[in-house]
Formats: sequence, C-alpha cells, structure tokens
Amino acid sequence: MLEFAETYNAGRKTLFVEVILPLAIAKNYTYRVPFELNDVVAIGKRVVVQFGKSKLYTAIIAGISEHAPEKYEAKYLMDVLDEQPVVTDVQLGFWQWMANYYLCNTGEVMNAALPSALKLASETKIVLNKDYEIDRSSLNDKEYLIVDALDIQPELTVSDIAKLLGQKTVMPILKLMFEKNLIMISETVNERYKPRKRTFIKLNPFYQGEQMQELFEILEKRAPKQADVVLAYINLSRGGKKVSKPDLIEASGASSAVIKALVEKEILIAEDVNVSRLFFENDTDPELTAVLSEEQEGVLNSIREQFTQKDVVLLHGITSSGKTQLYIKLIEEMIAAGRQVLYLLPEIALTTHIIERLRRYFGESIGVYHSRFNDQERVEVWQKVLDGSYKIVLGARSSVFLPFADLGLIVVDEEHETSYKQFDPAPRYNARDAAIYLGAMYKGKVLLGSATPSIESYYNAQSGKFGFAELKTRYGGVEMPQIEVVNIAEELKKKTMQSHFTSVLMEDMQQAIERKEQIILFQNRRGYAPVMMCKTCAYTPKCINCDVSLTYHKHSGKMHCHYCGYKEDSPSTCPACGSAHLEYKGFGTEKVEDELTMLLPEARIMRMDLDTTRAKNAFQNIMNDLEEKRLDILVGTQMVAKGLDFADVTVIGIINADSLLKYPDFRANERSFQMLAQVSGRAGRRGKQGKVVIQTYDPSHRVIQQVIDNDYAELYKNEIDERKSFKYPPFYRMIQLDIKHKDPDILYQQAEYLGAELRKHFGDRVIGPEYPLVSRIRNFYIKSIMLKFERDTDSLNKAKDIIRNVMLQFQTTKLSKGSVVQPDVDPY
Repeated sequence: MLEFAETYNAGRKTLFVEVILPLAIAKNYTYRVPFELNDVVAIGKRVVVQFGKSKLYTAIIAGISEHAPEKYEAKYLMDVLDEQPVVTDVQLGFWQWMANYYLCNTGEVMNAALPSALKLASETKIVLNKDYEIDRSSLNDKEYLIVDALDIQPELTVSDIAKLLGQKTVMPILKLMFEKNLIMISETVNERYKPRKRTFIKLNPFYQGEQMQELFEILEKRAPKQADVVLAYINLSRGGKKVSKPDLIEASGASSAVIKALVEKEILIAEDVNVSRLFFENDTDPELTAVLSEEQEGVLNSIREQFTQKDVVLLHGITSSGKTQLYIKLIEEMIAAGRQVLYLLPEIALTTHIIERLRRYFGESIGVYHSRFNDQERVEVWQKVLDGSYKIVLGARSSVFLPFADLGLIVVDEEHETSYKQFDPAPRYNARDAAIYLGAMYKGKVLLGSATPSIESYYNAQSGKFGFAELKTRYGGVEMPQIEVVNIAEELKKKTMQSHFTSVLMEDMQQAIERKEQIILFQNRRGYAPVMMCKTCAYTPKCINCDVSLTYHKHSGKMHCHYCGYKEDSPSTCPACGSAHLEYKGFGTEKVEDELTMLLPEARIMRMDLDTTRAKNAFQNIMNDLEEKRLDILVGTQMVAKGLDFADVTVIGIINADSLLKYPDFRANERSFQMLAQVSGRAGRRGKQGKVVIQTYDPSHRVIQQVIDNDYAELYKNEIDERKSFKYPPFYRMIQLDIKHKDPDILYQQAEYLGAELRKHFGDRVIGPEYPLVSRIRNFYIKSIMLKFERDTDSLNKAKDIIRNVMLQFQTTKLSKGSVVQPDVDPY
C-alpha cells in the first residue's frame, strides 16, 4: 500500500503556498501543500494552517509556487476551506498597497478587511445562535456534539471544540455550522445591530362599503379629527401604496395620539417594519425618478464630461442643494452599464434617510455593510458582493474592503469627515484616500461630495488633479438659514444670560415651540461637567490610567474617563484637603439638557451623544421621535451635524463656538468652519427659512464671519496661505510615530534614540520627540515624532522604506523591550 502511494505521488508536483496570516508579522509565511489538495488550492481561498507551537489560523492564499522556502522547513497546510476564492486578485493588490502606504503589515489589513466569521483561529470563541431554533434531528453526529456542549457551557474556543471531537482541525465543520446559522462568534453578540423600525398604517379590512360609510358617520359626529385621519389614509393609500405613520400625521394634521386612539379601536392597524436592515422589502417605485433643477442638470452634465478626462471629481454643493439627487442619477447610469457602485458614508448609523431614499430607487439590489451587523449578515453581504447580486453597497469606511467584481463608481459623501480615518488599530487608513486608489484599480470613477470640502481635496480640484463641480443654491429655492452671532461676554455684563443660553437663543426657542417647530442645540462635549475642582486647594480628580481629568456624568453619579472608560464615584468632599467646597467647571450635553428642563418645563427634550446612543436601538428611536414630532428640542454633540434632514427643524443653537475655534491643531479653523456650517445646514431644509444662533466670546473671529457669509472660498484662501508657509498638507505629507511605554524614563530614552536615528536620514524634516496633548493613555506614556515630506511620490516611498528599516533596527535592540511604535501616515 505504501509503495502504491509513493508510486502514485511520484508524478505529482510538490506545491507550496504563500499565505497571509491575520497577524502583525512582517512577511507572508510559506506552507507545503499535501498532494491530495494540489487540485483545490487557488489564490484567494482560505486555508487552515498551524503557526507557532500549536495555534491554528485561517489564512488566505496569496501565491502558489513549486519553490520551497530557503531558510526554514515548510509545514503542511491542514485544509482548504473554500470551493471558490473569497478574496479577489484586486483585493490582494489593494491590501498590499494599503500595507505599504500606511506602514503596517498585510496581516493587519486582512484582519480589518475580513469579517470575523471568515477568519477563525484557535482562540476564537463560539456560542449558539439564540435567534435560530435548532432542529436537532437534522444535525450530524459532530454538529450534535458541539450543540450539546454549547448547551452545557455557553462559550467554547475552537481549540475546545477540537479536543471535544478528538481531531486537529474543526474549522470546516464550524464553517458549515456558520452557514446554517447554528453558531456565532461571541464578540459579535453584544454588539448585535438592530435595524430601525418604521411604523406603517393599514385600514382594518372589516371596513368596506357600508361599514366604511357607517364608520364615517360615527366619527364625524363623535371624533372629527379621527375622521380626518381615515380620510387622509384613503387618499394616501390609493394605488395600493404603503402609508407610513409620519406621512399620515403630515397629511391629516393630526397628532400621534389620534392615530393611537384609532389603533386601539381596531379601526387602523399599526405595523412596525424594518426599513434599514440588510434586506429590504421590495417596495421600489418603478416610476420614481429624481427631478433635477436647471442648475443640477448643468452640474450633472459637467460631472459626466469631466469623468471622460478625470478619474476623480469633487462636488462642492452647499447644504440642502440636492447632491444626493445627482448621486442617484449617476448610480442609475452606472447600474445600467452593468457595473457596481460603492456609496461611502461617514457613519452608517446616522444616515437612515439616505438608506431609505436609495432603497426606494434601487430596492433589493442595494446592500448595507458596516461593523454593527452580526457575522452571518456581514458574510452574507460579502458573498453577495462577490457574486454580483448587490449592484450597490452603502457602507461605512470598512466597505472599501469588500470583494467587488466590477466597481464602476465610488461616491464618497461628506468627504471631509474625520470619521473616514481609522485611528486604532492598524491599518490607520483614510477611506476617502483608499477609495481613490481602489477606484483606479477597477478603472472606475470617484465622486467626492461635500458642502465643506477638506482643504486637501479642494486644493487637488483647484490645481487640476481632480475635476470640480459646484452647486451654489439650495434645492427648490429654499433660502439659506439666517445666522445671528451673539456675544456671550456682553450678555453676561447685561445679566441677560439664563444659565448657558443667551436671551436671543431663549426667545427663538420659545417662539419655535409656540409654532410647534423643532430645535437642535449643539455642544461639542458630552457629560455633565468636564472638570470638578476644589475651591480651597484646586484639586481636580484625574484618571488613574490616563493623563486627563475625569468628566462628571450626572446620570451615573460617577466621574468618567473618556479615553480608557475608567469610572469612580463622585466625591462629596475633597480627597486632598477635606473641603466640602467642590464646584463643576464647564458644561457638556448632559448639563445643557438638565438646565433646559428647568428653563423650558413644557418642552420635550432629548439628548443625542455617545452616552445615549450606546444601546442597540437608541439612535433609531431618537430619529423616530424627532421625525414623528414627539420631541421639541434635541441636544447633541457632533452627531447632530450629520445626516439629519427634518422638515420642522427651524432653529439651531450653537451653545459655545469657542470650544471648536481654540483647539491647538493646524486643522482647527477648517474643522470649525465645517462643523459650524454643517450644523447650521440642518435648519430650514423644507421651505421654511431657518434661524441659527451662534453663541461665542469672540464674534469677530474670521471663521465665524466666513460661516455667516457661507464663504468657503475665503476660508480656503486663508488656510492655504498658512499651510504653505508652515509646511503642512496639502503641500507636505506628514507621518507621525507614536512611541509608547509604561515607564516614562525608558520611553524618554527610546524616543530620543528613534528621533536621532531618523534625523541621520531626514535632518530637519523630523520634529520632536514631544509629548502630545494627552501624554498617558491606559498606563502607557506617549511621545510623538512628526516627519514632514514634500509631495513627490518617489521621495515619499523611499522615506517610508527608511522609516520601516529604522523601526526594524530599533526593534532588534535591547532598548526596544516593552515598547510599542505606531506609525500613522497622513495623521488627523
């Protein structure tokens, strides 16, 4: 038998595969292919391999050859998991580019790119899918054993399951169980995404003919408002159209209470429907089309024309100018040409309106992708993009990693948003910049859209690298909001301030509430008070892990660290001197909400920040309440600046503009303009002119004047001159190295060594090492080195090679022990 096997294999090729492991290792590893798997290995397929002493990983085949590695003996790969590749050649090229550009390893890119369910490892924790009713009679013996074990112990690692079944690899079995929805990865269970629900109204089928006539007679006598609602429903539902609760409220002029009464009487039936889930009900309107104004038509033709010459076009359109309608037209054309489209949004949870608008046009051909979906859903989207079922993908920054077959257009909406930048872990990429490279790989086009473009993108457009188009007026002739700047210092002198609200803002809010209109208040700081201080000795509570003061949160009664999550009870007396005279300095959204409740007791107030939107369905609930007019005032952080489009929001209050303007960063003026203009743009979007009140101690600040005049060109002119003088982007490229260590003395030596080594190569292009604003986070002390380089691509690539070598050389010295070095290319 042995002789037969040797004879059989003698004529077969010995193959080796180079694989990408989901680990931060500098090189890909090579494995030998067992002869029986020769015919099934292919680039882009997943394989099970052993790495290290005993750990198993799911790796991706990046290359196949007949050459054995020279420096080590190749281990055998253990199994091939896929019939067809799950990663395309273009993706592998994109991963390699990203690793090179952002100074990280391909394994780190793979980790960010693949859904967890596609990269099982020994320590991956498995749980039963509680949302799925398991039919045990349909399970095979091994599946039955795993399900039984998970019933006894709710969480098992892949290694535990391998021991249970008495075999080395169980990943093919677990893969099948994932596909059957039997199991899930435990990390994803806590962060399970819940879709926004929308209420649709139906008339009880009982009321037909005579019954309907009798119903009207009774309602007109006893409840005329309810009769108006039923009549409005009949008008809206003609042609079998679905009627949403907000549409019915708007058409009938009735309140939610009237509709609730009709539902309780069983005259109407209310039904909650998922409207922004992975799959949508097929309610596209085939006759629906985006009606463009004359200006929009001209701009659309200009974009089409420029796409013949340029791969990237910047669309600069003021808030509410109808940019989304142009996106829809271009998407329709691309779908008609048989190509795919990626629509990037800065934060998927904040873009319910856009999801619904696109769904009405494109129905089931649109997929949604982001990290808050569970693993089964993310893998399903991955497969549907791979096989071409999804023509359009709407997603957050991670959707640039999807396996597109033929990507023809990428729309980057709100391209200026910092949310497109990944900060931790590596790769620290910017999805906007990555999208431009990805578009070039597919020979597709990229449209960047914003009311307040980033200085870098605007510079590229003005210098001719990108195409440029501009929408200068609001759609439908709606006027820009009236902006009034109020001097806080003067109001304090006159004693007309009420808490943190000027008399102007208070009066505008009261009038809006009387008119049954809605208000959004913006304060770019969450919590109740950023600092607690002892009046006697000036003691301030600090985080035990980070170099920051703790923020007081009234709802929890605790002091919170916004960097590491540490919490401690709020002290009643000073821990340093024992004084009872403690006071709070500054204010956040929680304090604004608290004091508004006392000043405007009749108003319905809600808060939208990181604290109130942690729960599964919290953001959608707030949006529903705002849309269905169950609240009058929404207080929020920068979340309120993105994606909100409501007809009755007419007053915007910016509580303290100075907190944006005084930040020590070369992008401070740019970001302040963007934030103020975007928040202001939420007002008066549907016919009524809005009012924006900006409260500040410095009304003459040039950025505030530019926001009032809506003068982006003037902001750009000022900023571009300063950046040229001080060698900042877009004229120079920046790379930041953060060195971290738990011992500040060792950190000092390490940072000085790295700084000196880099200066040998780059001279005065190296700035630092310096302590950043927050110099200790999670017990790691931090020093930063900044490098600035001319825009020339070749010199930048050479510089990155040198930086890699310097980092590698540092890691080989004893001095590097216990340190972490994190490179960040194009830092924000």
